[in-house]
Amino acid sequence: MYGFEAMTFNIHGGYLEAIVRGHRSGLLTAADYNNLCQCETLDDIKMHLTATEYGPYLQNEPSPLHTTTIVEKCTLKLVDEYKHMLCQATEPLSTFLEYITYGHMIDNVVLIVTGTLHERDVQELLEKCHPLGMFDSIATLAVAQNMRELYRLVLVDTPLAPYFSECITSEDLDDMNIEIMRNTLYKAYLEDFYRFCQKLGGATAEIMSDLLAFEADRRAVNITINSIGTELTRDDRRKLYSSFGLLYPYGHEELAVCEDIDQVRGVMEKYPPYQPIFSKLSYGESQMLDKAFYEEEVKRLCLSFEQQFHYGVFFAYMRLREQEIRNLMWISECVAQNQKSRVHDSVVFIF
Repeated sequence: MYGFEAMTFNIHGGYLEAIVRGHRSGLLTAADYNNLCQCETLDDIKMHLTATEYGPYLQNEPSPLHTTTIVEKCTLKLVDEYKHMLCQATEPLSTFLEYITYGHMIDNVVLIVTGTLHERDVQELLEKCHPLGMFDSIATLAVAQNMRELYRLVLVDTPLAPYFSECITSEDLDDMNIEIMRNTLYKAYLEDFYRFCQKLGGATAEIMSDLLAFEADRRAVNITINSIGTELTRDDRRKLYSSFGLLYPYGHEELAVCEDIDQVRGVMEKYPPYQPIFSKLSYGESQMLDKAFYEEEVKRLCLSFEQQFHYGVFFAYMRLREQEIRNLMWISECVAQNQKSRVHDSVVFIF
């Protein structure tokens, strides 16, 4: 019942909410990012990060450092925190936390299938997979030739099995089919997660509905832009949009017929929450769109910490930490490749 969470929430969720709010206070600040952006080498970055919560994970790494090492160790910290929270969680929070990892599972499945299609080594691909999206039979994905085999041999025993019902075909896997599979799976996953949050009710439903609706709308825009100029028909495009969000259903109808980025912009500017995002872009430009969406997402995620007694803070913290790792990767790459002038291009400040 909405408004009465305060009476019972802390019985099972109080300890973990305190933990996640403690983790949130360890996120890098604008001052940290300014210092990192002035680093000359990767060892300077490591030295600065050892003074933060990443210290124990990086302090024993020998020189010379690589960007992949920094990203790997920072991701390991996130995984350790997630596993600790999952071990302590009871239902329905444990299921909620598991839902957060399904997106990484989908990305890992697509990574392995695409890599196998291009004859890459399976071991090399497994090393690139996100640790939060691993499952027991992931290595056997490489043997599948089409969607049906992929489902029957591997995915039937994973949490992704229900999402596959819409994309089982006997067509051979190629780049286009794999991309359609990724978006179909994501659509099913977001709708399922949305229904689960609605079932939980209260502040969790209110806050997560907003965050998931934003995610669904962002994916609708990205699908539209990426499918311009491909053989994907309007009906196929429409099928990949999630059946909720601010753009559902009228915005989806308009996006389905867009032929260029300016038409997409025209559709999105009819929706007040998305006007500021597109006002940052000049006409015909889509390169900075991702950053504009990430900045809006970070703003919404930070706002979810302003309210208590809900599960949205766990989702928000995981997303904010992932954004922080993306920032560190970009800064490290710019420093490693001596492109210091571009270091601010993709950094999204969190606080």
